[in-house]
Amino acid sequence: MTGVVVQSRLPLPLLRRGKVREVYAVDDATLLLVASDRVSAFDVVLNEPVPHKGAVLTQLSAFWFARLAEVMPHHYLSADADEIVARVPALVAHRIELAGRAMLARRATPVPFECVVRGYLSGSAWAEYRQSGTLAGEPLPAGLLESQRLDPPIFSPATKAEQGNDENVTMDHVARALGRAPAERLRRASLDLYEAGRAYAAERGIIIADTKFEFGTAGDGTLLVIDEILTPDSSRFWPADRYQPGRSQPSFDKQPLRDFLAELKRQGVWNGDPPPPPLPAEVVAATSTRYLDAYRRLTGSAL
Repeated sequence: MTGVVVQSRLPLPLLRRGKVREVYAVDDATLLLVASDRVSAFDVVLNEPVPHKGAVLTQLSAFWFARLAEVMPHHYLSADADEIVARVPALVAHRIELAGRAMLARRATPVPFECVVRGYLSGSAWAEYRQSGTLAGEPLPAGLLESQRLDPPIFSPATKAEQGNDENVTMDHVARALGRAPAERLRRASLDLYEAGRAYAAERGIIIADTKFEFGTAGDGTLLVIDEILTPDSSRFWPADRYQPGRSQPSFDKQPLRDFLAELKRQGVWNGDPPPPPLPAEVVAATSTRYLDAYRRLTGSAL
């Protein structure tokens, strides 16, 4: 297990500090991604960290990058702290802080779209369908239920928002921005990764209801899957033995945290803007347990 890290401060050039990760420059070809234990909900970063969350995100991504390498090339190089400090000696004094949560990766130019695949009708997709019968502006059959399986899965791209929520867009929107052939390449890669991932997860009692991928272009033009992949932060993981269409599903993610905050919003205690309310210790613990359980089920070993 790893200690709690709210924010890393390393002797490398900091390129970006996101809601969860810090991205550092190692050299012209390599980045270091450090996943903290910060957690966000309703687009607000909360004050309390979730123990082991960053390590789950990093090590589960490393697992998937290696397992799905034949499906799609990736940016992952290493998530082993000893290998990282051997390659970057300036980090030797920070080995304990990096353990489990740091990843060396190839540099790539990010594609400016989130590549979402939806295998079930849930979340924002269900909200749009209830309102207009569409998903990202594309019509869906009438009479679908919440959490109903979608066959085949639907590629549902979205814009990347620096602040607030991403916006679902059509495939034609992506094609106009990038060109038809690159857009089709993203769609095919996203669907192939999702199908391979959900088939493996199904054998372990987990439904991957939906997920988002990020892609980037390497210096030689190769399209890579980057960032994180098939984690509880980027996906909805549902226990297969409790799945029931027509309602929302229990999940292996920050559901306890979201439920707590949603109830405060319903009661008018919190309006959804910063600063966030304090989280009870039991909510933090329950969230951490779900992340660790997802890792154990998918990889077959404890973190």
